[in-house]
Amino acid sequence: MNLMFLIPLTTCLISGYVFKNCVDEMAYLTGVVTLVSLVLSIIIAPWQIQLLVLFLVMSSTKKLLQMNHHRMHGNYEPGKFH
Repeated sequence: MNLMFLIPLTTCLISGYVFKNCVDEMAYLTGVVTLVSLVLSIIIAPWQIQLLVLFLVMSSTKKLLQMNHHRMHGNYEPGKFH
């Protein structure tokens, strides 16, 4: 498995850390670097990791949609999914 995707992923994590700790205009620049690095690392990641990311996104989206549905219909209980 080619691990070259870890280079932009590491850049993403470092620039994300700088983004959270900066309050000036440098934060905007590091935010852009974070997004570009994250997208680049997902693009060049092996298909197994891309499939894992897809599964995680789809399962978290399903849970968020369920929470939103329960909030809209008034029977929302935090941490409880049907």
